[in-house]
Formats: sequence, structure tokens, C-alpha cells
Amino acid sequence: MALKNVIGIDHAVIMVKDLDKAAENYKRLGFTVSPRGTHSAHMGSGNYTIMFDPDYMELLGVLTPTEHNAPARAYLEKNGEGIERIAFTAVDSAEGAEEIRARGYPPIGPTDFERPVTMPDGTISAAKFRTFQWPTAEAPGGVRIFACQHKTRETVWIPELMKHANGAKRLKQVLIVTPEPADDAAQLASMIDREARVEPDGVIAVPSGGDRADFVFLTRTQLGTRYPDVPLAGLPERGGAGLVIAADVAAAEKALGATGVRSADGVVVPPAEGNGTMLAFVA
Repeated sequence: MALKNVIGIDHAVIMVKDLDKAAENYKRLGFTVSPRGTHSAHMGSGNYTIMFDPDYMELLGVLTPTEHNAPARAYLEKNGEGIERIAFTAVDSAEGAEEIRARGYPPIGPTDFERPVTMPDGTISAAKFRTFQWPTAEAPGGVRIFACQHKTRETVWIPELMKHANGAKRLKQVLIVTPEPADDAAQLASMIDREARVEPDGVIAVPSGGDRADFVFLTRTQLGTRYPDVPLAGLPERGGAGLVIAADVAAAEKALGATGVRSADGVVVPPAEGNGTMLAFVA
């Protein structure tokens, strides 16, 4: 039975080494980027968000080393920049944590936190969250997962931040490269109580829930077959590889210019140009 309090992918976390430079890079790629957010001293991190409907991307950077951000720092040390974790939308984090506990996954949290938000009119408000994590060691395909309950959606999904020159609208797929797609997909399917499916080219997809984006597990060879003209330098052997984004492809092609690589169904930003993350814009 599917989890009742976890309803699909909420956002993708892209870990970056220099937060402000990464934000400028994503602006050059045609994204509207939020003002910088700063987390608590305990968390020691800061972020920029790139808002879609109903999901978003988060650029996350370590500002001050803390015990809390040790896993993120270890990720950067091992893999460089890229998709470090994926968040699900939690309806109720306390109940969601108990749901995964009942399935044999002791949760970390729930934890409440907030960050200041500069609103379009210049006033300062706050974005408030309650999150819980699956055990850190449970990282299918090398990608950690957690769930996020938004207590102040109005300070996160701000209309002015949801329009992008590259025509980006929402996430369609999270691409994870791994030498063992079947094993890693099965692990994730167990963790979120979903059924994996095999696609025509042998790639394995795991629905995240509802109408939200799918996880797609594939080998580097399979990724190269899907995107034959896209340089894949910079991707890990096992880990988050990219995001497929529903978009206005003509707008994306115009915004990306020479950075974009045409593919069969859209235009693609190679990982080296996307802070370790391939970005495929499709209709």
C-alpha cells in the first residue's frame, strides 16, 4: 500500500561548491532564481530556489561546516557538484515518519526549520518546513531521499519566481546513473512503496506518486544512448545525473543558445554546464 503522507517528488537538491556562482550560472541558462536563503547556524547552509508548478529545484551550498551538513560535504568531496538528494512532498511529516518506521526504515526527524524570505515587495517573511529523512545509509543509486512538509507555501511558490525565460514548467524525470539499475530501482520502490516498471529501452522507472516526476535508473551506456550527442563528462559512476524538465522547447533553445545540445525530443544542457547536472528540456 502506497504511503499516505508522501505524495511524490517535491524538489531536487543540487549540491554546489560556490552557491552564488551557481545561481549566476542558472540565471544564464534562462532560469528565474529566488533571492538567496540562509538556513540556521545548526544547518550551516544556504540556498537558491528555482520554482515550477508543482515542484522546484534547489541549489544548495555549505556556508559554514557543521555536523548537520557533514553528509553534504562528503558528497561534494567524493562526487563534485550534482544531484545530492531528492525531496518528496509530505502531507504530514510526523505521520509520514511513522509510516516509514512501520516499513522498517527508522526515520531521522521530523525536524522543524525555517529561513528568511525576501518577498517581491521587499518585505521579509519566512519559509517554514517540517522534514523527515529515510536512514542516511539508504540512498538508492547514491541519492538520499527525504520528505518536506511546507507550512508556508505562499513564501515558497511566489508567482514572480515561477516564470522562466527558458520556458521551464515542471520536473518530469530524475535521472540516476548506476551500474545496477534494477537493484537500485527495487530499493527505492521498497522505500516509497511503489512499483518499478521497465521501459522499452530497458531503463527502469519508479513513479514517485500522483502526477509528480518519475525516477529513472539507467546505466551510463543507456544514458548515452538516450542522449547520444550530449557530453556526459563530470557525472559520477553512481549517482544523480540529470533532470528532465517539461518546457517550451523553442524558448529553451533560444535562452540556452550555444550551450544547448539538440536531442531527439528537445534541447539539453550538458552536466559540465549545469553544475554537474544534465538538464533536458522537453515538450
